[in-house]
Amino acid sequence: MKIKSAEFIMSNSNVTKAPKDRIPEYAFIGRSNVGKSSLINMLMGRKDLAKTSGKPGKTQLINHFKINDTWFLVDLPGYGYAKISKKKRTIFQYFIENYFKEREQLVCTFVLIDSRHDPQKIDIEFMNFLGNNQIPFCIVFTKADKLGSSKLNKQIVSYKKKLLNTWETLPTSFITSSSSGLGKDDFLNFIATVNEDVASNFK
Repeated sequence: MKIKSAEFIMSNSNVTKAPKDRIPEYAFIGRSNVGKSSLINMLMGRKDLAKTSGKPGKTQLINHFKINDTWFLVDLPGYGYAKISKKKRTIFQYFIENYFKEREQLVCTFVLIDSRHDPQKIDIEFMNFLGNNQIPFCIVFTKADKLGSSKLNKQIVSYKKKLLNTWETLPTSFITSSSSGLGKDDFLNFIATVNEDVASNFK
């Protein structure tokens, strides 16, 4: 898939006000500072489509981008950032859960995992939430360029082994680097394939 256009559409915290277009939608989410905005910009071939920041917790709304006029990319707030208020965390959790449970156009969620870190409880819990609610998702290992190939493989094997404690089969996974562009073609080709598979659902 080639990215011909990527247009910001809206930000909101109410899923009922999200775009009404009947086209496939892909959500991106992960712990704060996982490299989500950088990954989105790399995939789209843009430097500033999603706002990057050295300050975790920058994304605080549901952000919709229309890609190639045929599908939506949704940039969601990160989870697990301790330095925002408890009230804000509760609000985030509420509208994020509503988004996942109510958004009919959602066809796949990309859960971003920093490949440098060992399996985190909050990531496992979030993936279990998606599984319990029958929400399709893929795992995206980010910042692969920060590790040597041996250490990277060890980290990914560790993560998959941890997941197999509660999952019978593992979801599709991608290894990415926003700096080198690693994983871009596989990622976009996956979306193109899913778009074809679900096309009849949106007629």
